[in-house]
Amino acid sequence: MSPVAPGKVAVVTGAASGIGLGLSERFAAEGMHVVMADVEEPALAKAASALAGNGASVLPVLTDVADPAAVDALRDSAVAAFGAVHVVCNNAGVGGPHGALWECPPGEWDWVLGVNLGGVINGVRTFMPLLLEQDAGHMVNTSSIFGVFAGTLGPYGVSKHAVAALTETLYFNLKSLGVSHVGVSVLCPGAVRTNFGTSARNRPSWAGPPVVRGEAEQESAERFDRLTATGASPAEVAAIVVDGIRARRFYLLTSENRNEAVTRRGEEIVAGGPPEPPVSFV
Repeated sequence: MSPVAPGKVAVVTGAASGIGLGLSERFAAEGMHVVMADVEEPALAKAASALAGNGASVLPVLTDVADPAAVDALRDSAVAAFGAVHVVCNNAGVGGPHGALWECPPGEWDWVLGVNLGGVINGVRTFMPLLLEQDAGHMVNTSSIFGVFAGTLGPYGVSKHAVAALTETLYFNLKSLGVSHVGVSVLCPGAVRTNFGTSARNRPSWAGPPVVRGEAEQESAERFDRLTATGASPAEVAAIVVDGIRARRFYLLTSENRNEAVTRRGEEIVAGGPPEPPVSFV
């Protein structure tokens, strides 16, 4: 039995825009109830209203995924509204500076790791026990293609490597317990047409002012933005995710143009390295 089916319940974080909105739209099209979580309240309200206006069953829940209590509250809201949760997409994420790691201030590390990694940790802790109670469930954790080979994306790349490792460990946990009715996947998207480059709009004040970009960092950010502008659509990524859930695939990549870099990283590790920067983006 697939957890993606009419009447089932999906929870999506980072649901107000980008991949999260694409996932929400696709799950709604599959006839599922969709719990949309995001920290950006106006955008969340607008996105949920648009989906509801098209006949979807949606529940928007303002959520800071870096806050364990907020993720617990998200679970409670989902269960109160729909009685269960079958699919969880721990998708919320933010960017960060592209410069030297030693120049990144503590507040930047805390913010990026708190959302990108802490948000997934909170999602696993809060929702996996609930998924295990269902007849079928699936959890998708959003990493990045830069989470499986080296890049120069600072705390962002570090956080995404950690998400990939966390999800592999989660898979081993479930396998060791003989769990077969709950699947898990790690989404490693390449370039996707989103507003990811402006994630600083949700930067908390406690993180301090954004890092001032030097010339090299500015060029790196601009290359990243150009890649994003020519990437896949959120709808295309959502289709890959739904197909992956149904096929119970673990690694979900959104394109083949980084396959060589992924393969090369494995070869570099075995050979003793050092790693080479990815072609077309350093």
